[in-house]
Amino acid sequence: MGTIRVFDPTNRNAEREFRLAPRQGSLRGLRIGLVENTKHNSSVMLLRIAAILEKEFEAKSHILRSKRTAGSPVDEKTIEEFRTAVDVAVAGIGD
Repeated sequence: MGTIRVFDPTNRNAEREFRLAPRQGSLRGLRIGLVENTKHNSSVMLLRIAAILEKEFEAKSHILRSKRTAGSPVDEKTIEEFRTAVDVAVAGIGD
């Protein structure tokens, strides 16, 4: 995967590049991290996705964590937990 350029729409001069993490070849046996943004139904949707991944793709388990608010980034505690406890992460929104 190549580099992605991200532009900040609030500042014409703000630009940064970053690389995405390598993609997993299969979900078989992987631990799934779920991050919901506190909007209505986001946790319901993510738990359904986790159930599908576990049943149909043999993902091993899941952890669900919530952001403080829809507009806030994921907190450092969750990031650190996910580094050791999950193999892939899914972020979702509700309504």
